[in-house]
Amino acid sequence: MMNKKEIGMIIVSVIILSFIIALSKDLSNFKENIAYAFLMVFIIILLNIFGKKAMARYLDSEIEIKLWEIERYGLFGVSSGGLIHPSKKFKKPIPAGALIPIIVSLITLGYVKWMATLVFDVKASVYRSAKRHGIYAFSEMTEYHIGIIAAAGIFVSFVSAVIAYLFGYEEFARLSLYFVFFNMLPLSDLDGNKIFFGSIILWSFLIALSLIGLGYAVFMI
Repeated sequence: MMNKKEIGMIIVSVIILSFIIALSKDLSNFKENIAYAFLMVFIIILLNIFGKKAMARYLDSEIEIKLWEIERYGLFGVSSGGLIHPSKKFKKPIPAGALIPIIVSLITLGYVKWMATLVFDVKASVYRSAKRHGIYAFSEMTEYHIGIIAAAGIFVSFVSAVIAYLFGYEEFARLSLYFVFFNMLPLSDLDGNKIFFGSIILWSFLIALSLIGLGYAVFMI
């Protein structure tokens, strides 16, 4: 279900986020805090990925999880021919998924926990699509389909936060809600951007839920 590269990216993300979470707590129990944070973040990310992969499979497609990278800058990086102008691209992609959580944590002294680190690429499974819908069925994914896949992961994360809270796992619920909020931001290649361009109505609904969840996580849990 996941290749070695995906597993590696997941582990890197979990380590970074666990370290940030542990540093924001009592440093005298750092080892216990980072172990507990590692377990929670690992489960949160896996549940999110499971939701996406399940939806992708339902839509006769496959997704590959990767570290969030920023390849270009500026709002006008696309030429009239539809290609990104070389001057608008970085020489090497910036590993935003690894750097931004650390930078945000340092700037806010650990108060803000940026949880968006992973993104995904999607491609249609041509053979499965042809088998189910005929050989001339669509083999490319539309922005709507990609948005639905991203939304499935967000929905699973939100539901798991509610369930965790009801069963008394408040810290897990809080981190899950942080994860939902930051991944719902319509930036770069994050889930929120995919959902936004796939369905503005769906994005509006989910961002409203994420804002409510964020407020509850900050002030109530």
